[in-house]
Amino acid sequence: MDADLRSRIEKTAGLYPRAESALMPALYAAQAANGGWLSQEVLAEIAKMFRVSLSRVRGLASFYTMFNLEPVGRFHLQVDTNIPAMLAGAEETLEHLKRRLGIEVGQTTPDGLFTLSEVEDLAACGTCPVVQVNDRYYEEMTPARVDELLSSLRRGVMPEMPVTANWGTKCDMLLHRRGKPNGTALAGYVADGGYAALEKALSKSPSEVTAEVKASNLRGRGGAGFPTGLKWGFLPQQSERPVYLICNADEGEPGTFKDRQILEFDPHLLIEGMIISAYAVGAKLGFIYIRGEFAEMAEILERAIAEARAAGKLGQNILGRGVSFDIVVHRGAGSYVCGEETALIESLEGKRGNPRLKPPFPASEGLYGCPTVVNNVETLATVPYIIQHGSEAFRKIGSPNNFGPKLFGVSGHVRRPGVYEFPLGAPLADVLAEAGGVEGEMKAVIVGGLSTPILTAAEAEGLALDYDACQKRGTMLGSGGVIVMNRTASIPRIALRAITFYAHESCGQCTPCREGSRVMRELLKRIVAGKGTVNDVDQVVSLCGTIRGATLCPGGDAYAIPIAAMISKFRGEFEAMVSGGGAKTAPVLAARA
Repeated sequence: MDADLRSRIEKTAGLYPRAESALMPALYAAQAANGGWLSQEVLAEIAKMFRVSLSRVRGLASFYTMFNLEPVGRFHLQVDTNIPAMLAGAEETLEHLKRRLGIEVGQTTPDGLFTLSEVEDLAACGTCPVVQVNDRYYEEMTPARVDELLSSLRRGVMPEMPVTANWGTKCDMLLHRRGKPNGTALAGYVADGGYAALEKALSKSPSEVTAEVKASNLRGRGGAGFPTGLKWGFLPQQSERPVYLICNADEGEPGTFKDRQILEFDPHLLIEGMIISAYAVGAKLGFIYIRGEFAEMAEILERAIAEARAAGKLGQNILGRGVSFDIVVHRGAGSYVCGEETALIESLEGKRGNPRLKPPFPASEGLYGCPTVVNNVETLATVPYIIQHGSEAFRKIGSPNNFGPKLFGVSGHVRRPGVYEFPLGAPLADVLAEAGGVEGEMKAVIVGGLSTPILTAAEAEGLALDYDACQKRGTMLGSGGVIVMNRTASIPRIALRAITFYAHESCGQCTPCREGSRVMRELLKRIVAGKGTVNDVDQVVSLCGTIRGATLCPGGDAYAIPIAAMISKFRGEFEAMVSGGGAKTAPVLAARA
């Protein structure tokens, strides 16, 4: 390891209360310096540098999919083929790449230029198909755009390939700066009234800020919808241990791509929300745990944090008020389970992302064994409005017990897939209309990301998109990831792709999840191939019942509940496959009009 690399790793380690938290950043830095992969020798050097065992470092590197333990080509092409991508034609994109490169998935071209991989959800569901080249996204890929990309890469140039990225807002709160020129800059944010809420918050006591958030009844936007102010109130009072604030930006739920909008287009909104929240809960240090694939968004955040720090809005003695708080951006490395707050904390501590047994809950024993608050990007970005305009104004937006705006990521068989901001309680029909309407006749829809139960078109009729209304219809609003399927979609193939994702992403800690997902995947493979039996369908249903509620984290429920719903509501399609063969069922892919 050369002196420059060692110096950079040491500098990064100094940002954390405990140096071992820098193990993942160290692996990233070493991988980049070593031609895109981590050799045994490199792992041994990192272990020696951090004074930990080689098995600890290798175990860490092998857990996360973004660390390569074998050599890769100069350009690592990674194609997202998850459900929204399938519906947009990603399988065709992958086949086109295979033909053009003359290799299969997992192989490298003889000249060492390209490695081809098939990967899970990249939070680009509204701009699929997407090909990630090293750390950069190329979206809305057609065969012609793929050819253009390959031609440029062969010349050694990472090309600029703009995308349309549909969006719209009916609230103008969370997407206010989306589309504005130089929208990520501090000057533009301040010109729009940014950081005025911070000044107002610092004129109040921390308890007054917390009381305002409680009065707003802001429900967490990460999926569970738990009241944010109440969550803050679980922190122990007058603890001598430091309090930490963590922003969960590990957006890994298939169908979900709404937090990316804030990270990419309005980073200061998130930063201001974090500073206000940290002041309320007494945190001096905060972390943005951002999914590893969001390398460009991480850079945007780093620049915005540096701007805020230079302007005296972050760091020591904020705005001259004697308040201190700083933020560290920490990249994950490819693990869906790290979206669960205790797994995220384990990962932030430089460990494998295995969920913890609860209780104790993070509020009492979280990061480094200290009181910790974990909030979602969208949740924290909503806080400045509440402080600036008051809880009463916030409660005028949305529906009873479901106040404020919500970002909905709409993907699948709609004409304008993208992110749309509506008040909570907005009709699903209005959101779909904003997304250009359904292509063809709607067959089914998932409204809260892949881990929530599917709805038939009839069940979705008249649905209001808020936490309570969705629960009454037997589903969950979850992350607000809306996946639309028309009559060309095969629900058994959707179920197979879903369990393929969850089997791949299981951390392996709980036997029901680890083994159950693999067995279920093989059963669904057999069914979709037309080689199964009705008994196989029954076995899948039985496994869903066994796995539900039997795991440390919600990971088991995340696939047991939706797959059981798919079979219950579309059982005829599954039985048609086992009795008549998979070829007689319409394919899941549909060309976009």
